[in-house]
Amino acid sequence: MTTQPAPAPLLIACALGIEHLALRMSDRSGAGGPVTVLRTGMGPRAAERSVTRVLGDPVLSRAAVLATGFCAGLAPGMHPGDLVVAEETRDPLGTVPCVGTELLVKELTRTLPGRTVHTGPLTGSDHVVRGHDERSELRATGAIAVDMESAATLVSAVRTGARPVAAVRVVVDAPEHELVRIGTVRGGISAFRVLRSVLPTFFEWHRNVLLPRR
Repeated sequence: MTTQPAPAPLLIACALGIEHLALRMSDRSGAGGPVTVLRTGMGPRAAERSVTRVLGDPVLSRAAVLATGFCAGLAPGMHPGDLVVAEETRDPLGTVPCVGTELLVKELTRTLPGRTVHTGPLTGSDHVVRGHDERSELRATGAIAVDMESAATLVSAVRTGARPVAAVRVVVDAPEHELVRIGTVRGGISAFRVLRSVLPTFFEWHRNVLLPRR
């Protein structure tokens, strides 16, 4: 009798306590294997350190990695609570293509009917992006959204070994809806509720990317 290898784990990385709280409040019953939700801390350096350290653990060395949390939308017409599925992440450390983007879009549309899902490049920043001018500069590069940790997370993940990676973010701040403080306005509350609902989609992505390639 042949023993099947244990499924590779899923590592979900976020930066902020409020993001971690939203994911902890989610239903984990549909997981297709071991799941670890990592709070990396804020900023690309913190994300790089945390992800590299965790993936150095033999238990998580084969983990698929998905970066999530909140982001700032760059495209006109975006609203708090919209979803961003990255086709790739970009920052000075490199560009990382994402795996399973079409599946994530399909499952998010099914899981969260009525929510707009945007796809495109997700760019990294070492600071919180504010104001029309800075948004316009980033938008001119082709990026549709920006955050501080996704790009660093995925670069660190692929540097430690070949693995499926993806990034899904919830817009909390957009060109026509700039947010001053998370959780104190309707946009922040809306984004929190959306993030709390995305785990089933992440689990479906994880199951799919674990399937043997033909």
